[in-house]
Amino acid sequence: MITDEASAPTPQIPHGLYLSFDYGERYIGVASGHSQTGTASPAGVINNDSGSVDWAALDKIFQQWQPVGLVVGIPLHMDGSEQALGQHVRGFIKRLAKRYTLPVYPSDERLTTREASSIIRENRRRGKRRKTSKADLDSIAAALILEKWFGTHHEFN
Repeated sequence: MITDEASAPTPQIPHGLYLSFDYGERYIGVASGHSQTGTASPAGVINNDSGSVDWAALDKIFQQWQPVGLVVGIPLHMDGSEQALGQHVRGFIKRLAKRYTLPVYPSDERLTTREASSIIRENRRRGKRRKTSKADLDSIAAALILEKWFGTHHEFN
C-alpha cells in the first residue's frame, strides 16, 4: 500500500519500527526508527547501480528489523516541484510496496542532505569522526527523513 503525503491523514498508521530510505543513483541510505520515540538512527546503505537495487541486501535488512512501515524521501525542489530523480524514487516505492506488502509513506526530503552534511562537519569538528563517505551522508539523510516524518504525524506525538 502506497500512501500519498498530500492525502488526508489516516488513523491506520501503525505504531512500531520503521525503515526509511534516501534514494540515490549509487546508494540508498537506510535508517531505522521507532514511532514511540520519534527518533531514528542511520543503518547503512545498500547499493543501487543506476536503478539496479541490491534486493538481497534489502531482504536481509527487512529480516533483521521487521518494520511495520516504510518511509521514502521524495526529492523536491525548493518550490515544491519534483526533481528528475523523483520518477526513479516513485518506481522504487512501487517495488517496495509490492515486494514487502507494507505501507510505504512518501516524505519530503528537502534539505536533509544539507542537514546531514552539517551533522558530519560538526562531528568532525568535535573529533567524533574523521573520515566519512557519501554512504554515511545518505544514511544520516535517511534518519533525518524519518524523524521529520514522525514529527509531522501527530498520532505519534
